[in-house]
Amino acid sequence: MSDGNGGTHNTAAYSNVGIQAETVHNSQVYIVSPDASPEEKYRVGVRFLEEGVPNRARDLIGEAIAHGHDTAEVRFHWVLAMLSARAYHDLDAGELQRLRAAADSVGHYPEGEWKDALCIAFDLLSVLRAADTRTASALERLRSLPPRRREAILRHLDLVLAGALKDSLWAEHRERAEAERFGNDRVDRVWAYFEPEPIGPRALPPRPGGGEAARMAVRLRATVAAVATAVFLLLTLAADPVEAVLRSLVAIGAAAAAAHFGRAWWQEKHRRETGNGGSAASPRGSAASPRGSADTGEGFTRAVRRSVDHCFGARVPRGLTHRAWMDLTDLIRDDVADEIAVLYRESRVGVERVDWLIRHLAEDTRDRYAEGTLFDEPSAESVPMTAKALCVLAVGVLGLTTLSLLGTLLSGSGGSSLLLGILALVVVVRFGRRAAVAWLEAEAEERRLAEGNRLHQEQLAGRQAAYQEWKSYLDAMRPTELEMETWLACDRTLFVDEALRHYQLTWSDLITHTILVTPARPYKRGRVRGGPWRYSRYSFRLFLITADGVREISTEFDFTDAERGNEQRSNYRFDALSSVQVTENADIGYDLELVLTNGPARNIRVKDADTHQLAPDENAREIAEINLNAAGFVHTFRLLEGIAADGKGWIERNNPHNLSPFRAPV
Repeated sequence: MSDGNGGTHNTAAYSNVGIQAETVHNSQVYIVSPDASPEEKYRVGVRFLEEGVPNRARDLIGEAIAHGHDTAEVRFHWVLAMLSARAYHDLDAGELQRLRAAADSVGHYPEGEWKDALCIAFDLLSVLRAADTRTASALERLRSLPPRRREAILRHLDLVLAGALKDSLWAEHRERAEAERFGNDRVDRVWAYFEPEPIGPRALPPRPGGGEAARMAVRLRATVAAVATAVFLLLTLAADPVEAVLRSLVAIGAAAAAAHFGRAWWQEKHRRETGNGGSAASPRGSAASPRGSADTGEGFTRAVRRSVDHCFGARVPRGLTHRAWMDLTDLIRDDVADEIAVLYRESRVGVERVDWLIRHLAEDTRDRYAEGTLFDEPSAESVPMTAKALCVLAVGVLGLTTLSLLGTLLSGSGGSSLLLGILALVVVVRFGRRAAVAWLEAEAEERRLAEGNRLHQEQLAGRQAAYQEWKSYLDAMRPTELEMETWLACDRTLFVDEALRHYQLTWSDLITHTILVTPARPYKRGRVRGGPWRYSRYSFRLFLITADGVREISTEFDFTDAERGNEQRSNYRFDALSSVQVTENADIGYDLELVLTNGPARNIRVKDADTHQLAPDENAREIAEINLNAAGFVHTFRLLEGIAADGKGWIERNNPHNLSPFRAPV
């Protein structure tokens, strides 16, 4: 998706419930800068032509020629763009005049294969009504071209060529379609085109700590305790200097030993009480706790939870049943869903773009279970019993020494000094203990942050690797625009061939034909920026126009494997088609309505709305025209509209045998 708009877009009048997923690939292949050179415009124009968007090809190649980039190769592709997806009668007087002028100027180009191909394209136009001898000569010259040039002419002049001329070429054209239909691993690669671009990896950072506040509390309490200790020691020194010095040294040593051995002991006890302390490994202790916050943004969160359950359910370790695995990972799945909801909800992305991360976390959970480390506590060395014993001994020595210093004070002082000494000792005990606890908590917080940052970086590194692996795989598997268009063209060709066989018709029996290619619900769709939508399921609707009337055949295609279904056929006279209407709505799309005199009106959805899927630099009208042109809508509408308006009279006027001849270059 284009970054967050889900596959369901609702309005009061219409619901896009048939769109399962949609994505716009951030490719620059169709982007033409305002200051692009004529050569660049020509290259992009040829890409549009090859990939099924001849209207844009006509514009860009025409601009390139107008700015002086005019060679036999350029002119050849311009002629193909002028005729692609159009019948001869679709050309207006101005376009025919430009084609004739181009034919007259062929002699100005140097000799070469491009000039030969250009001359042959004009030859084919000139023999639409010619005798068999000229037709045979044109066919012979066409078959002498390199396969790629020959196939380009056959493909883009499909609606122009008719009658015996096309009958002579059809078998070869059909065989090529059969050979290329499933080429380049189509069945195994099409899915990747509709896979959205994955969003980059993220991980919850550790919960911010109050490190500075804790250090301030340590300094304050330690200062008060130090001042009170100094007062107490001074008073004991005044009472008995020698004994006070000796006992003070013992007390200081005991305090240092207690701090040294007690520090590790306290840390061990603290870890057991608080778990991992809210490191990055646990979403519940991370910066933005998901619990209680992920329940907003209901749609995205529900989609994430469904995806998490699906991915975990599809990755059950050996030796466990699905039910046992889901029960075992219940809390883990909650944490994963909550973490992803917090990490990505504000970006308004679709869950499909984070499925790669959900799969990675599900696989990591399965692998850690298989290794026996799924529920391991963070590794930490246990404090030896010797250290604990020494800590207890040091605390005992400190207490006894303090009591002996108090006895010294009692025996050598009296009155106000004694009272002051007792008060100082109370302050030492009270603030000293608080300072020690605050110091230990500050250290624990620093360790938690350091460990959390380390785990956070490990998570990001692992997720970055998984992201790059998935993105590289997608890039390698995703078909190009040319491959997608080639496969679709092969499907169209073989569908038309089957219809001709069913009705036992040849091209000589047809006056003209048209095929409308539209999405079939439910479907996924994707496109490159500036290009047409391509669909996972298509509806083909073929109109074969003969002297007797209209034969209409429609079917639905699964684009992955070209599996067809829901085929329908109908026949009607020219005067049975009473009207053709088009409905355009920015929130809905384009509908084509066929009204028959002997039946109900039929609505054909040509394309769905896509304004909410446009990039900032895309023009809604231009993208709509590109999609309508790629669907074959323009030619189909003109043909059906003409038949509805004039009936058989329109057919007689536009019969290839009644058209004015085209003069080929000499």
